[in-house]
Amino acid sequence: MTKFSVAATGGTFDEFHAGHLALLSKAFEVGNKVIIGVSSDEFAKSRGKKLNHTFNERVTNLHKIIREKFGGVNYEIASLDNDFGPAITLGQVDVLVASAETAKKGEMLNKIRSEYGLSPVRVVSVDMVKAQDDSPISSTRIRAGEIDATGRLLKRNR
Repeated sequence: MTKFSVAATGGTFDEFHAGHLALLSKAFEVGNKVIIGVSSDEFAKSRGKKLNHTFNERVTNLHKIIREKFGGVNYEIASLDNDFGPAITLGQVDVLVASAETAKKGEMLNKIRSEYGLSPVRVVSVDMVKAQDDSPISSTRIRAGEIDATGRLLKRNR
């Protein structure tokens, strides 16, 4: 795949799991630099998300995971107070890396970028990572005790 100058991706990253790892892997694969938007506590809660970790805890954990899994990659983390964060206004963003579930927002992003006089971004979709039960891995399912971060069903749900 083509290597872009700047890729953008985002999420809440509350309970880090295999789906998040797949998303970040693709972003680092396609971008020389990756801007990672992390939902602010207020934005996440406005979307009905129940968080186990504060914004600062989630960012600290993300830095740690990136160092461990990806080494010396070029990235920055930005707070997301809306669906798009810096991808709306930063002209240097070339590509949006999103889950298959949220990739459709790329069309909306490009409409907004056009209003700012910015060129459209390419959208790269990452398939949802499935758990043992063939349903997507999610932080919600992890918090509920259904699965672990790798998608393995927990004993009480078998």
